[in-house]
Amino acid sequence: MEERELIPKVFRTEYRKIVAVLCYLFGIEHIEIAEDIVSDTFLAATELWSIKGLPENPTAWLYTVAKNKTKNYLKRNSFFEQKLSADIKYLTQKTEEIEIDLSGKNIADSQLAMIFTVCNPAISSEAQVALALNLLCGFGIQEIADAFLTNKEVIYKRINRAKEKLKEANIKIEQPTVSEINNRLDSVLTTIYLLFSEGYYSTGRRPESQNTILRKDLCEEAKRLCYLLIENASTNKPSVNALFALMSFHSSRFDARTNDDGETILYEEQDETLWNQELIELGTHFLNLASTGNIVSKYHLEAGIAYWHTQKQDSSEKWENILQLYNALLILEYSPIAALNRTFALAKTNGKKEAIIEAEKLHLADYHFYYSLLGNLYTGIDNKKALEHFQTALNLAHSSADKATISKNIDRLLN
Repeated sequence: MEERELIPKVFRTEYRKIVAVLCYLFGIEHIEIAEDIVSDTFLAATELWSIKGLPENPTAWLYTVAKNKTKNYLKRNSFFEQKLSADIKYLTQKTEEIEIDLSGKNIADSQLAMIFTVCNPAISSEAQVALALNLLCGFGIQEIADAFLTNKEVIYKRINRAKEKLKEANIKIEQPTVSEINNRLDSVLTTIYLLFSEGYYSTGRRPESQNTILRKDLCEEAKRLCYLLIENASTNKPSVNALFALMSFHSSRFDARTNDDGETILYEEQDETLWNQELIELGTHFLNLASTGNIVSKYHLEAGIAYWHTQKQDSSEKWENILQLYNALLILEYSPIAALNRTFALAKTNGKKEAIIEAEKLHLADYHFYYSLLGNLYTGIDNKKALEHFQTALNLAHSSADKATISKNIDRLLN
């Protein structure tokens, strides 16, 4: 990897680790101090490395400087050090000096504690995702703004409000107890799922096509956070494995979903040679691991649906399995979007006419995908109606990529 590519990667990877450790050490009320120390560390690295080049071990260099800057800060602020020392866990026996533990185990423990802190119901799910991107994934304010297609000021205020609410609620950054894991794991998984969705589904619902690298990064960060839960025995639950399987299956088709112009490629028209077989096998492995216990989560069902979508054969068995999984998902947790997606499988198994009846019951006005689906279902049955639905979808669509896809369908009907 070239130096110009390595430095941003090292910065993001190590930033999130050091921030997690210092936040875990200082507590939520001093989160800005932790961030300032880490920012100073990376500023020093940027200045020195630009002159002298990369050190032999950039990570070790960053850890050493971060530790020194933290200790210097504590010496300059003896009151803060005394306050920390009153209940801090990290005291060395010889010097009684607070130890900055950047071992692999403590980094993992700190990140796990931070996940459960960030995913606290005291703040909104939207704020949880933004805070997770910032503190747990090392994304800058501008990158997060780009991901949400908004400006830096909006994200800055969103993150700061979230931090203040956590402080006001006196939330502790600590290892979750068994009770907290049972009560809050769903919230954690929801945040990770939303983070993944922000990357994976952004193309179809954003006004302009997204930066592909940024979208992939969001997906990879969601998978990384999920894997942190898998690596910890206390949080390695079937639903966690199911979510990881789901994200692996979806990621396997990432490169086949859009063309070079950023236009969406419909499932049936995707180039299957672009599907990543290693990710499909990885997803299958974790879906098998998820099949323990007696609780079936929505992630189990969605992972099952995603699995069948990675199977290339267009068989009745495939679509019947997908249909039954959608039926179970809608019973477990109804969603109009899931109900809409179900009609595609219904068309495959029972024919377009039955699918049209079910789709029209949904009445998803102002949702262009609804009219696009109706346009596809009516094609070959009533092309006039199909054209009307595609035209409505075109009027409702925001992104140039969606408009291009819908226009192609209109052209096919007219020619």
